[in-house]
Amino acid sequence: MPYRFLSLIALICLSASLYAQSETHSRYQIYGGYSFLSNSLNGVPGSHQGLNGFDASFAIPAWHNLRFKVDFAAYNGTNLGAPQHPYYIVGGGQYDIHVRRETLFVDAMAGDAGANHTWSATPGYAGQSASFVSLVGGGIDTPLTRRLAFRISGGYQYSYFKLQNPSNLVPYELPGLPTNFGRLSSGLVWKF
Repeated sequence: MPYRFLSLIALICLSASLYAQSETHSRYQIYGGYSFLSNSLNGVPGSHQGLNGFDASFAIPAWHNLRFKVDFAAYNGTNLGAPQHPYYIVGGGQYDIHVRRETLFVDAMAGDAGANHTWSATPGYAGQSASFVSLVGGGIDTPLTRRLAFRISGGYQYSYFKLQNPSNLVPYELPGLPTNFGRLSSGLVWKF
């Protein structure tokens, strides 16, 4: 009887120590940090100007390493004398891969984009204030503490803004307006 009791105590202690050494997988994630967009909305060839801003996201618990994520990014800058204030609200999936202490991830999201009407530098035309946006990218989370990590991410972003003539409601497509953007971001992730 004492041998069985000692075996049970040893099994409980061993499982507790193994549990303490295992990586804690987060349930929710909140991210915030600096973001850079590779071009402005009216960045025609010969006049490319990157935009600086911030990025924030919220992700729910993972199911087989796949989690739903909502992301918001906003940028500020000027190009060709026109102020640029685009923002992007996207949602989609994030797939995590745990490699030792780090977490590698890829994500694919789609949503809506908005901007101020004065982003166009073309006289007589206002910039369209809404657009479809898609984002495909990935990154790495490096843990700083048990619940806090540093994130570096990047990706390809597609968004399509057009010009509008005030006398005609049909959007006007100006050749050379960018639709393909690169997006880099870095900041802190709180995992709880």
